[in-house]
Amino acid sequence: MHKKYPFDPSIKHHILIALGLALWVFLFLYFTEPIDVDQFNTSEKLMYLPIYGLIVAVSYLCFIPFQNWLYKKSQYQWKLSHEIVFLIIFLLVSMAVARLFYLFVIVPNEPYPYTLWYHTKSIFLPALTVILPILIIGRFAFGKYKNKKLEEQKIEIQGEGHYESLRLLLNDLICIQSSDNYVEVFYIDGTMLKKSLIRNTLSKVSNSFPELLRTHRSFVINPFHFKSWKTEKGKHFLLLAQDIEVPISKTYLDNVKENLSV
Repeated sequence: MHKKYPFDPSIKHHILIALGLALWVFLFLYFTEPIDVDQFNTSEKLMYLPIYGLIVAVSYLCFIPFQNWLYKKSQYQWKLSHEIVFLIIFLLVSMAVARLFYLFVIVPNEPYPYTLWYHTKSIFLPALTVILPILIIGRFAFGKYKNKKLEEQKIEIQGEGHYESLRLLLNDLICIQSSDNYVEVFYIDGTMLKKSLIRNTLSKVSNSFPELLRTHRSFVINPFHFKSWKTEKGKHFLLLAQDIEVPISKTYLDNVKENLSV
């Protein structure tokens, strides 16, 4: 349950999933004709059945903000348990809205409408056996696609010899500090500040990534995380994300000012 699960924040992809669900629900009701759908004529089917599909699609899209909130609350770690919670709540709400639509629109004056249990047994459960696999596969596939794209965008800070390397998104990297024969990498993982020690020299790492800015013989920074400039007793510093303070030497002062437009 605590295993990581593919997550896709793209609203465009979720709109595609919602449209697919709407079409799939309509086709399921149109061709299987559960309960009294077979009593509708063609025009009534085309009038009412798409609304069921629309209910599912809108319910799904309405829960995307909840999904994103849950993702942030869990420090940008989407797990199998989160996916299950999202699916259960979405399906329950969709069934509740569909039930209300049946009672107040389809049979508003019917003295003996189908009971909730019969409705669930005859429509909702059969529909779930068809719709749920499509929903799970669609969300999983888009999540894997998003993860693959993120992996392709990652940079790799390599260690010398057989030492470990570090793969991360450039915008997650805050700065790198020289530490003897090693470099200490400061980066963001979700919302947490992390550090990794890699056997390499700062000059080699800096030359490998021209996007980084040298501020000192012991520091390079990612300008993306620049927050403000600080001067104290004639010395200059940069304040970065996560309250990291980096010194600026006179050698690099002019270049830093030019690159940061200070």
